[in-house]
Amino acid sequence: MTPPTGDERHGFQYVVLRCVPRVDREEFVNVGVVLHCQSRDYLASLGRVSPERLAALDPTLDAGKVRAALATIDAVCRGDATAGAPTRTSLSRRFGWLAAPKSTVVQPGPIHGGVTDDPARELRRLLDSLVG
Repeated sequence: MTPPTGDERHGFQYVVLRCVPRVDREEFVNVGVVLHCQSRDYLASLGRVSPERLAALDPTLDAGKVRAALATIDAVCRGDATAGAPTRTSLSRRFGWLAAPKSTVVQPGPIHGGVTDDPARELRRLLDSLVG
């Protein structure tokens, strides 16, 4: 990763990760964010799971499984080979794979974009503002 130079602005894309315990009810709780900044060679995710918020949607949902799904997403971002085939591709392809619609309990929302001089700081800001 290239270190920041201070006032350089870089475009980025991100998706909010949603926990959807029951697809038929179309309810979700935001649990994470994945941010990709191609010009900075940056791909990372952060997650935050609130068992109380999840229980409000589905009291039987195992918060540990949601945390495990977020850990797998983080492993894909980091290129950890234990996460399988997606880690053997470019950061842009990994982001595309992570942002693609899925019918699992943790799903990506729509892709959004912005500009930043510090992708890691922006990721933390997005987590705080969109996940809580």
